[in-house]
Amino acid sequence: MRRREFIAGLGSAVAWPVVARAQQAAVPVIGFLSAQSAELDYKDATVPFLRGLKETGYVEGQNVAIEYRYAENQYDRLPALAADLIRRRVAVIVAGAAAALVAKAATTTVPIVFAAAADPVAIGLVATLNRPSANVTGIAILQTELGPKRLQLLRELIPNSAMFGVLADPAVPGAQSIITDLQAAARALGLQLLVVNARTESDLETAFATFSQQRVGGVLVVNSALYNRRTEQLAVQAARYALPTVFPFGEFVLAGGLMSYGSSFGYGYHQVGIYAGRILRGEKPADLPVERAVKIELIINMKTAKALGLTIPETLLATADEVIQ
Repeated sequence: MRRREFIAGLGSAVAWPVVARAQQAAVPVIGFLSAQSAELDYKDATVPFLRGLKETGYVEGQNVAIEYRYAENQYDRLPALAADLIRRRVAVIVAGAAAALVAKAATTTVPIVFAAAADPVAIGLVATLNRPSANVTGIAILQTELGPKRLQLLRELIPNSAMFGVLADPAVPGAQSIITDLQAAARALGLQLLVVNARTESDLETAFATFSQQRVGGVLVVNSALYNRRTEQLAVQAARYALPTVFPFGEFVLAGGLMSYGSSFGYGYHQVGIYAGRILRGEKPADLPVERAVKIELIINMKTAKALGLTIPETLLATADEVIQ
């Protein structure tokens, strides 16, 4: 009897590691694919993403694992990083627009959830917003449509200027469409635009120096993953050259920028976390319509306005959603 109990116990002891490995293998894995660096992604993308994921019942390190892959602003590294995640059989990939396009080209089976500040239909991420592609869905953070409105706000702020600068990243999907819309809006307003491209961190100071030399009245910053992760640097450059600047997200104003008009970048990644959790629970990307982040906010930093010697028109202050004193 004792021998049989011993053997039975031994069998349980042998079986336990197998069961443990099976339970460990059952933990779903999410691939977090970014064109940027971990440091720059953490506050604006990773934290809100994890918060959204938690709302669906998934907590990193407890019942879900996350494999992070960062291209460090080297877009040509994205295909290899995406391929690595696919080889690791991740359950879902979350990514910004550029990284999501690469992931979509690499797989038709692994679910992909994007946060895109470009038009996801125009850049080819999905066929339609209501009925997205078979394995791709996500959050559309309104940007393209808001360019002309930002230009109008800049003109209202600096009414005596006939020329404004535009800071653009040509590597961003949909960037040319945004520039085209801005140029059309400028012609309608009788304005000139000086478009300066900046694709690297070192390009940013050169761009603002160019704007200053050409005596533009102010600057409009087009959405870019590079710029979105360098809010403080851009705010500092705008202040250094005394250039009133309109940014795409409120995070820039919190970092010391003058004014922003747009949706919240953090909100977009928060919703991506929720979508990723829903897919882990069994929902299909094709059944999840692309959500449009439609909450648009005008935020003004009065401390920065004072430092620039600007008087903010009462019409702008009256329509602002938030005024930072």
